[in-house]
Amino acid sequence: MKEKKLISLTSMLLLLIIGFSQTNSTVSGYVLDSATGEALIGAYVYELNSNKAATTNVYGFYSLTLPSDSIKLFTSYIGYSSQTVSFNLVQDISRTFDLDSSLELSEAVIESSQSEPIQNRTQMSSLELDMRKVKSLPVLLGETDVLKTLQLLPGIQSGTEGASGIYVRGGGPDQNLMLLDGVPIYNASHLFGFFSVFNADAIRDVKLIKGGFPARYGGRLSSVIDVRMKEGNLYETHGEASVGIVAAKLSIEGPIKKEKSSFLFSARRTYIDALTRPLINASAKQSGESATGGYYFYDLNGKINYIISNKDRLFLSGYFGNDRAFAKYSSSFGDQTENMKTKLEWGNAIVAARWNHVFSPKLFSNTTLTYSKYKFLTAFDIESGSEGMMEEIGLRYDSGIDDYSIKTDFEFIPNPDLNLKFGLSFVNHKFTPGVSRIEAEGVGESISLSFGSNEIRANELNAYTEADWKLGDRFKVNLGVHSSNFFVESESYFSIQPRISSRYLLNKKSSIKASYANMTQFLHLLSNSTIGLPTDLWVPVTEKIKPQTSDQLALGYAVTPTKGYQISVEGYYKWMNNLIEYKDGASFQGSAEDWQDKVEVGNGWSYGAEFLLEKTKGDFTGWIGYTLSWTNREFENINFGDPFPYRFDRRHDIGVALTYEPSDRIDYGLVFVYGTGNAVTLPVAKYNGAFVPPTISGGGFEFQELEYITERNGYRTPSYHRLDLGVNFHKEVSWGKRTWSLGFYNIYSRQNPFFLFFDQEYNESEQTSENVLKQISLFPIIPSISYAVKF
Repeated sequence: MKEKKLISLTSMLLLLIIGFSQTNSTVSGYVLDSATGEALIGAYVYELNSNKAATTNVYGFYSLTLPSDSIKLFTSYIGYSSQTVSFNLVQDISRTFDLDSSLELSEAVIESSQSEPIQNRTQMSSLELDMRKVKSLPVLLGETDVLKTLQLLPGIQSGTEGASGIYVRGGGPDQNLMLLDGVPIYNASHLFGFFSVFNADAIRDVKLIKGGFPARYGGRLSSVIDVRMKEGNLYETHGEASVGIVAAKLSIEGPIKKEKSSFLFSARRTYIDALTRPLINASAKQSGESATGGYYFYDLNGKINYIISNKDRLFLSGYFGNDRAFAKYSSSFGDQTENMKTKLEWGNAIVAARWNHVFSPKLFSNTTLTYSKYKFLTAFDIESGSEGMMEEIGLRYDSGIDDYSIKTDFEFIPNPDLNLKFGLSFVNHKFTPGVSRIEAEGVGESISLSFGSNEIRANELNAYTEADWKLGDRFKVNLGVHSSNFFVESESYFSIQPRISSRYLLNKKSSIKASYANMTQFLHLLSNSTIGLPTDLWVPVTEKIKPQTSDQLALGYAVTPTKGYQISVEGYYKWMNNLIEYKDGASFQGSAEDWQDKVEVGNGWSYGAEFLLEKTKGDFTGWIGYTLSWTNREFENINFGDPFPYRFDRRHDIGVALTYEPSDRIDYGLVFVYGTGNAVTLPVAKYNGAFVPPTISGGGFEFQELEYITERNGYRTPSYHRLDLGVNFHKEVSWGKRTWSLGFYNIYSRQNPFFLFFDQEYNESEQTSENVLKQISLFPIIPSISYAVKF
């Protein structure tokens, strides 16, 4: 009896599948830029008769299953012309759409362009940047920076003046998953945090997620910053170059074989060292000495794109960046000579090979092999003595990470109301948390000593399943599970992380959204600075240090009140566990003690509300964002075990970014930021401690001065605010286009706080000394100018 029921049920399912196949067909393909052949990510494909829709994935692929009948497809992407085509859908077909950029279109055509309305999207707490608008905004020293633009959005806070580090919804800088073509970047900073590694000329798309994380992402608690490089022009060879105050850039892209394969190469280098080296040399010669030194950084981006067939594509991409600060000094007195060399280097190197394959009109896959390396090195060497009697001593400190990974992702779209994503990944990690070496050589003897943390190897296995499901006309939900297993030393950490995001349409123009995300992070960042120095160390979980975890709830409202405007309001609450901080007085150097014994483990929480108003169309575009938030930390042996504000707990943050383009010959940019003061720790009193003996003090006995601190981060710095203005002048010439850019950073020269300290000041009238709180500020008004060409 049971066998008969099973056969009957199976027969019914087969009949349903056959019936569905007979009455439905699938149109699938790509949405591309007509001028370059590059994929348009998140393009909107809408069938006007059935009101069914699809959006393209990160490779521009879409799939839409519809009743076999006459259909009318409307395809659009913001900043591009839309297309509408009608045809009879009688079988599965492939259809690629080539959209024209709005740069060459009339205003009427531009206004017809759109992306999926904000109220229709399941994903909340997510934002995308238009790179053309980003380049129009004024920035520090004229260097366009993606991370500094993200700092202007609600829920994202900058660290210190001019720095590119970001702090998302109360999280730390280590809790941001920064991806370049799908490969993690561990240190995204140049020039001690004042610039990021992302060269805007090589970037095609930037997406930020700060909550409601889809299950395909994992490994960090606070945000995902997904940066995609350009693929290279399939039809024509083009290039662009620019020269600014601190750096020069060059990018070239074009076909290797027209319409079949393409390449991209982009390079950026600063020339601060070239400008300062002659001054250093001249100054040293006046003193009868020899000296040189400098600092520079560079970025190299490259990509090759090869279309094997309609079903297969290959991509090979790479990034190589490095910072180097160095100094050399030589002097002599009589027969005595002294030579000194010092250097500080850090950088990233990543390589990715990916293969796209279309198994069927409904099933798309991507397989990726990656290598990622981050290194940090500081070295100091000194040689002194006379000929034949030289003594040498060298100090060296190394740290870094090496990752090898393989990942396979699938996307299955059985019908317009259901989109399934699933995949697997494996990562092999090698951590070098910090090794110090001392080498000394004298007359007849030598010493070599190494100490510090040991090399740690770990393996990470991840899997995920995610479903974006439309239930009826109003309700849509994204359900997913991300699972991870991290193997380190003799320990294995297993994690199941549920995710859910949902939206409910109130009407055609507005919706309410809600999300929950559980996240696990197997990496920690050891940092005792506020400007993202390369000495910040990445370390893995161990038997002693557990993984970071978080739970985040969010509730929001999204509305498109009128064409070209959109508004979102969100509230969130986030709990974070197993956070680490250095113990008081500890740092990355200074002892042979392992890093695990230098840290405290505690918890944190953050909550707040965010508001964002965007104008996306017309000559005048931009956004206004506001954040109201609270962020706290709690450690058993810090601040007497009491909760205290996080270093970057700021009650109010305002970010305004506006661009105005009255014609194709000129555009203007404006940026305004305001933030209440950061929380800092200051002593409330000083007193004399133990005697310092004469051999240390250099004189008689003295008292050691000690500071008395009652509360961690109990003082607020003054508020931060500034206004930046910029203008770009464009001109079409016979060989392409040239642009002059003029900008003013901090135009009213606000003296914003970078560092606070107490200093002694003598009062002549009262003949007494008193402690006075002083402030160091970095940047007054700073003008910038650059020249760029496109050819």
